[in-house]
Amino acid sequence: MTTMTMKMPRDKMAPAALSHSHTSRYALPKDNGTNSNLCSSPFLPLSQGDPTGFKPFWKSVGDQCKVTFDSSDFMSYLTDDQKVCWFLEKDLEDAIRKLHQTVGNATTEDRYIVVGTGSTQLYQAALYALTAPGGPEPVNVVSAVPYYSSYVEETNFLRSALYKWAGDAYTFDKEGPYIELVTMPNNPDGQVRDPVVNRYDGKLIHDLAYYWPQYTPITTQADYNTMLFTFSKSMGHAGSRIGWAVVKDKDVAIKMTKYIELSSLGVSRESQHRAAKILGMVSDRSHCLGADFFRFGKSLMAERWRKFKEVISCSRLFSVPKYMEEYCQFSGEHIEPHPCNNSHVEDLEIFLRGYKIMGRAGSMFGADPNHVRVSMLGDEEMFNLFLKRLSSIQDTINNGN
Repeated sequence: MTTMTMKMPRDKMAPAALSHSHTSRYALPKDNGTNSNLCSSPFLPLSQGDPTGFKPFWKSVGDQCKVTFDSSDFMSYLTDDQKVCWFLEKDLEDAIRKLHQTVGNATTEDRYIVVGTGSTQLYQAALYALTAPGGPEPVNVVSAVPYYSSYVEETNFLRSALYKWAGDAYTFDKEGPYIELVTMPNNPDGQVRDPVVNRYDGKLIHDLAYYWPQYTPITTQADYNTMLFTFSKSMGHAGSRIGWAVVKDKDVAIKMTKYIELSSLGVSRESQHRAAKILGMVSDRSHCLGADFFRFGKSLMAERWRKFKEVISCSRLFSVPKYMEEYCQFSGEHIEPHPCNNSHVEDLEIFLRGYKIMGRAGSMFGADPNHVRVSMLGDEEMFNLFLKRLSSIQDTINNGN
């Protein structure tokens, strides 16, 4: 979520790896030996926001968050057929509400909680809920550049007659209903965003995946109609595939639940109980786990940003933006945001691939290809290797290679 800016004459560019087309966004390109000094080195998959950097903390807590199941547990589809989201575990709902109350980043009072298989499924569910039963034309979906790179693919993937991707909110001028996606803080650049189009016939989806104290100051309690959160970015547990939506309108919550019912007939109850245990421990003020986790996360991101900016400061090739300190209501301190992604040579993604650094191209975010997003959430070994390769790029250029 930061910008890495390339400043280099074209004739000094390192050999570039060929562009590849991947079935999966997580697939690594084949090694074509573009840089002889790195032939035996692995690609660094920094295009994905895999939050393994938090693993040392969770290993340190031992059995405090351990969850065990009997073979007869959770055999039914149902948890409570009288509730709007009938597959949501009560323990998870209680933990989510308590966590937001503890952190102060979102209001959940008089709101509906809808659980999904990650926020990806919830995004699709929200699109369905805000556009069904449909009209003569698909509803336009927009987001301000730079927007989250997966929005385009996820919006167009089903080729729905209900909605379609319409691009940059800054240039959107079509008549009729629309949906605007507001990501706060923004992925990829970490900036705080407000809606851009602001018309009476529009609806908003707020993606608040990174609105947690380890990434950004908590300056206000978010109170929007449809807010999306995810277990992967809040706690680092991406493999559990749990996300949740905080929804103001009952009809929207009902339609979102129906979408999930039809697409996956609910959400893993085992995963929900694991998430409930961890979120519950983090939000329980009688334990120090919550304060310790967010302190660990903030310290991790701050230290990585310090090291990263130290390497960048020695380079004539790259630059990153500056962030202003803000008062965080959770920590009671004035802190600088520490986004977990950092993102301007003509195609920076191809250039870095020549050094076996795999980022996500700026063009995927609707921005110029001389930007790239590189995740800073991986494990310590991968992050240190990333810094080493950035330094080696500078050395290579200085030596005229």
